[in-house]
Amino acid sequence: MRRILAPVVALALVLVSGSAAVAAPGSADRTLTAYAKDTWRSMVAMTDARTGLVADNISGDLKTRSTYTSPTNIGGYMWSAVVARELGFISRKEARDRIGKTLDTLGRLDHHEQSGMFYNWYDPRDGSVVRVWPDDGSTVYPFLSSVDNGWLAASLRVVKGAVPELRGKADAILSKMNFGFYYNPAATTPFGASGLIAGGFWDEAPPGCSLQRDGVWFTCNHYDITVTEPRIATYLGIGAGQIPAEAYYNTMRTLPATCDWSWHEMQPVGFDTSYEGVPVYEGAYEYRGIRFVPSWGGDMFEALMPDLFVPEERWAPNSWGRNHRATVAGQIEHGLNDAGYGYWGFSPASNPSGGYAVWGVDAMGMDTDGYPSDVEKSKYDAGFGDCRPAGPAPDYGDGVVTPHAAFLALPYAKGPVVDNMARLKANFDAYGPGGFYDAVAVGSGTVAKRYLSLDQAMIMGALGNELANDLIRKSFVDKRFEQRIRPLIGQETFNIPADQDLPQLRGAGA
Repeated sequence: MRRILAPVVALALVLVSGSAAVAAPGSADRTLTAYAKDTWRSMVAMTDARTGLVADNISGDLKTRSTYTSPTNIGGYMWSAVVARELGFISRKEARDRIGKTLDTLGRLDHHEQSGMFYNWYDPRDGSVVRVWPDDGSTVYPFLSSVDNGWLAASLRVVKGAVPELRGKADAILSKMNFGFYYNPAATTPFGASGLIAGGFWDEAPPGCSLQRDGVWFTCNHYDITVTEPRIATYLGIGAGQIPAEAYYNTMRTLPATCDWSWHEMQPVGFDTSYEGVPVYEGAYEYRGIRFVPSWGGDMFEALMPDLFVPEERWAPNSWGRNHRATVAGQIEHGLNDAGYGYWGFSPASNPSGGYAVWGVDAMGMDTDGYPSDVEKSKYDAGFGDCRPAGPAPDYGDGVVTPHAAFLALPYAKGPVVDNMARLKANFDAYGPGGFYDAVAVGSGTVAKRYLSLDQAMIMGALGNELANDLIRKSFVDKRFEQRIRPLIGQETFNIPADQDLPQLRGAGA
């Protein structure tokens, strides 16, 4: 079943609502600024005044906070405060006081001394490590994630660049964080590359699979995919001289195209090459005429969150510059035309029916079981050449749109983003006192009326870059980082045509 909202009808709804999406130049930025101000309100409501630690989530009425937080959440609050200051929502003093309190608490938190890394879950009320999950009473084995610590470290770099008065406090924490601790030079890929970062480690023996090394227990998995969020940890490690530069090329653009690997989403097309002495298969997928390098789940978060900090499309125009635009175009194409939802933006977020779920464009992720874009979990199966026949065409149902995913697309499709968000706000009960609620099932109209600090922080970061001249990126990048990362990633060409036509990105203000 498809719920198709024709463009003419959609435009009529926007006009009736008085949306800024089709109004005079400049009004789009005023609308985006208003969204940012409300989004910041949710971050303030989530933050414990005594510790400066932000909760993982809060109810839609901004009254009931969760009793757990993560390094990512903590980092997201600090970069959001930088944005709020720059956009004039809070004074420089308030921003400094807020971030300073968070840094003081971070400096006291239990963490792994040898690596300088932080545990995945703390109680924001007192900073204690969570060992019993508050929602169900289950045992938590304290874990130290390479990705979560990556986002915290990224935020500490933003603080160093944006708040000079706190540079010393931020650096005191950041300088102890060694991403080389996660790096395993013995981890290999099917293409013969060796050297990957682990998903994380426990400093006490956990149940299930683990690999003991350097006095801790590492995950059995390593991050081996290029278009996914762990690349922020790789960038940080290389930028700090903790991980060898070639590690960037050790991850895979796609899995192999041979029948032995026919379980992944579709058979890629590509060519063999090498960079930094590493063999690289420049594989790509194609969906509805759009060629791109896929993420694991086909979601916006994996593809575009690192781009909030690293100006990938400028530093690597022949790889990320092409892929980010193609990724956004594919998400728009899916939501508006293929699935016919009338709205777009798909990424892991709240489930409108309760809890949390992964959302994405199944066709754009390597996981053949994919991240679905609808409640019904409709499955896309293109087959795998002669190795696996295609499955039946999907029958998309109640599509779940996640606002943060659309905001991440701002650098590549500003007009379509503004229009999409205006229609979501006008046509659903999708907006509350803290900005856009976390997810909307656009067929049934069911809304996940809560706010997740990570998703709100992504919105704040994207709006900070858009409205304040790349604020987050410029605060994050310093000379040494640029010297080490820019030439490294700038030499690559993805298997994406330079002149690929992407009409989905066209629109007023794009």
